[in-house]
Amino acid sequence: MSESATSGVRGVTVESAFAGMRSVTPVVFRAGCPDCRGCFELAAGALRLAIGATSRTTFYSFTCPECGASVRKPAGERIVELLTGGGVRTLRLHSTV
Repeated sequence: MSESATSGVRGVTVESAFAGMRSVTPVVFRAGCPDCRGCFELAAGALRLAIGATSRTTFYSFTCPECGASVRKPAGERIVELLTGGGVRTLRLHSTV
């Protein structure tokens, strides 16, 4: 980068870049296990979302923290919106082209 391209640009410190930001509350999702009937809250990192070509192949999954069962549930449009907005990792099972 030439000196002329940077003239007039002031250095930014970490403190100034994050000034005024508030702490972020982690997103949690309420879920239930069909095996043990347990109800609990899961962090976004405990869930996975798979988006398929149809509603039949779109689902979310998690491991029950109470009994250890692998749980897979269908995800409609609203569930997909909530999970993606909450930071749940997403796998696309079909091409978007």
